[in-house]
This record gives sequence, structure tokens and C-alpha cells, in this order.
Amino acid sequence: MIPAAFGYVRPGSLSEALGQLGESGEGAKLISGGHSLLPMMKLRLAAPATLIDIAGLAELQGVTVGENEVVIGAATTHAQLEHHAEVAKALPLIPAVAHLIADPSVRNRGTLGGSLAHADPSADWPAAMLALDAKIDVIGARGARSIPADAFFKGLFETDLALDEILVRVRIPVIPGRRVAYRKFRHPASGYAVVGVAVVVDFQAERCAGGRIAVTGFADHAFRASSAEAALAGYAGQPDQAERLLDLAFTGTVPLEDRFADADYRTQLGRTMLRRALADAMTSD
Repeated sequence: MIPAAFGYVRPGSLSEALGQLGESGEGAKLISGGHSLLPMMKLRLAAPATLIDIAGLAELQGVTVGENEVVIGAATTHAQLEHHAEVAKALPLIPAVAHLIADPSVRNRGTLGGSLAHADPSADWPAAMLALDAKIDVIGARGARSIPADAFFKGLFETDLALDEILVRVRIPVIPGRRVAYRKFRHPASGYAVVGVAVVVDFQAERCAGGRIAVTGFADHAFRASSAEAALAGYAGQPDQAERLLDLAFTGTVPLEDRFADADYRTQLGRTMLRRALADAMTSD
């Protein structure tokens, strides 16, 4: 289908983009890679009056790998993160997740910031950001602020990002010695996660001393499986503890239902993905 008519502007700086966003009001939408917004516009599920193209803004570019933190600009593409050697060394979960996103054409155009701001309930990056304890830096008319990933995702396509704010960068702590894994069941048509599970665990003497478990695709937004996290200590692959972790991870959360996966099927997929992610983490370096 053809989208409704819209205006298009391409600001030359972040401050200019903020000004245009403020002037355009609720009728404006930011666009970077466009792989989430444009399909919705073609289906008339979104009809912004103005598109503000921020893909080329210098302030949103670049990846910095420090000793204690990795900083990723919002306009960084999935493909850049998939093939970034320094990021892979510091945060191996990042290229592992990037590699599983859709297909090469999407990975070459889609951006980290765009995915997070769009907050599709089946997107891959939200689970990674939750599991890695990321901070999401945004700026708006009232100034800049940093939002913990735990507080960023609110509901179906809903985040803590205000209408007049722009996601600028993501900051992720580097903690040596963690073991990580990401498993997802891909939707055969879209490549989105029917369920995806990211695991980041701390190991001491070949036993888990704690960690984080984040799930995407299962509910109306990505979430941390906090009850399961609390039961991670001492886990070394014991079948009985594994079953308890699987029970705790999904109990009390309302699963999504669609033509591809009803609640029961999605729950079984979630349990399987978590079981495999835990096994992967146990054997990773």
C-alpha cells in the first residue's frame, strides 16, 4: 500500500532536530533506518504528518569501547554491531543478538536507537539491553536524562521516551567474567522473536553466583524474569533447579497470543529458549 501524504525534513544537527520536533508536535515522527516505521505507514497503521530524518546526525554516530563502559550511538546499525570486533570482545552478547536480527538488508539499515524507541514487543534489542543493565541517554526540550533499561520499556510499543525527546546513545557497563547467551525462536516470515531470551550470568567455581534473565516476544513488552534471577545462585546445570528457573521465569506474566502462537505454545517456546540459553551460558567462555 501507499502511505498517507507526509512532510519530510532532514536536520543538520541534533539541536535543529529537537527544534523541528518541538515545532511539529504530536504529528511528527523521527526516522532513522525506517524498517519499523515505514511498513506501518504503508499499512496505514501510522500516519505522521512530518518525518524528521535523524539518520545522518553526527551526534548519534559512533561506538566507543572503554575499559568500564561501551557507548553506542543511537544511529549505529545492527550490522555495525554484528561485525564490531572491539564490541564483540567487551560485550559478546551484542554481536550475538545483532546476527539474529531479521536479514542482512534490515541489519544494514536498521538502527539500535530506532529499535529501542519503537519498542516492538518482539524486537531483539530490548532483551539485550535489559540483560546487560544498559542506560539509555535521551535529550529533549527540558534537557538530557539517562533512563535505566529496566524503566524504559513500559508496554506495547510504549517507552519512557517523551514525544519531544530523542534517543541519543546507549551506555553498557563492561564487567569481565560474565557468561552470556541469547536464544530466540524466529517467526518464519518476519524474523522477529516469537520468544527470545537473553542470559547474563556471573560464575564462581563453575557455579552461577547470580545474573540477569530478560525475555522478549512473550508479553506486551520485554521484561526481566526477576523471580528466576533470584533463584540462579548455585545453578550448575542441575535438572531440578533448571525446571524451577523455567517455572519462575514465566509465572505471573500474561503471554501474547496471535495466529502463529497461542498462550500455551508461546509459554513452551519461552521455557525451551530459556533452557537452551542457560545451557549455552554454562558452556561459553
